[in-house]
Order: sequence, then structure tokens, then C-alpha cells
Amino acid sequence: MEVTFGTAKQAELNAIVEMLVDDPLGQQREATTNSESATISEPYSVAFSHISEDPNNELIVARTTPNTECPSGVVAVLQLTYIPSLTYQGAWRAQIEGVRVHKSCRGKGLGEKVFRWSISRAKERGCKIVQLTSDKKRPDAIRFYEKLGFVASHEGFKLHF
Repeated sequence: MEVTFGTAKQAELNAIVEMLVDDPLGQQREATTNSESATISEPYSVAFSHISEDPNNELIVARTTPNTECPSGVVAVLQLTYIPSLTYQGAWRAQIEGVRVHKSCRGKGLGEKVFRWSISRAKERGCKIVQLTSDKKRPDAIRFYEKLGFVASHEGFKLHF
């Protein structure tokens, strides 16, 4: 499968949100449209603008050309956030969030390509650590991250409002 990576474009937002929704946890917390039309709801567009304008954030998509394994266009997405830190002697770290792979492309090695590219990108930006969290309801994802070399070295906490 031939894949290219790059910064997401506004015109790709619909495909990105569709991947967020097409997920057991995403179905509980995401929404593809507003109530008046079939367009992406405003909070997604606003968030996209904020991410796009922030030099320490990148919304990255994987794109394919037509083939028998995956549809053409956007087939994976993730957000990379670059965080300056005083710890580790002032090292930068990259936080990976919102990872999704199109359902027709899962199990074909695309996820590993996405992560290898993202790790390489974090190194290019001078990061010394790449970190992520994974919902405990995603045991397959956790095994995948461990296979890539990520270590569950910390206990993560979240406080939702």
C-alpha cells in the first residue's frame, strides 16, 4: 500500500470526523453533523482552525491512491502536539492523540506506517520523548502500542468537565 503523509486540509475535515465517529468510543462522544444541515458541526471547524494556526500542533493525515486494500484519499489521522518541558533537561516531547485508521484499512500495516512516520516527525522536531494515552477499553490498541516499543510507564488520569 502506497501512503503519503501530510498536514490535513480543511476540505478533508469531513473524512477525518467520519473516522472519529466510526469507532465504538467515538460513537458515544462524536457527532458528524449539526442539527440543521449535513455539514460538519462548528466545534470541529473551530478546533481545526486552532490546530492549524498553532505551530506546536499538527493534524496529520495519511493518504492513499486507489488500490484494492483501501479507498483513495484520507485513510488515517492523528494529532501531534509538541510540548516544551523543563524536565529531561528542557527536552521537547510529542504527544500523539486522536489516532484513527479507516475501517477498511485496518490490519494491513497502515497503523504501523502512521506511527513510524509520526515518531520520525517528532525526532525531526527535536523531541526526546513521544507519549500517548490509550483508553483502557482498547486492549488491541494497547497491545499495538507495546509492539511498537511504547511502555506503559505511567498511570494516566483525566478529569472531564
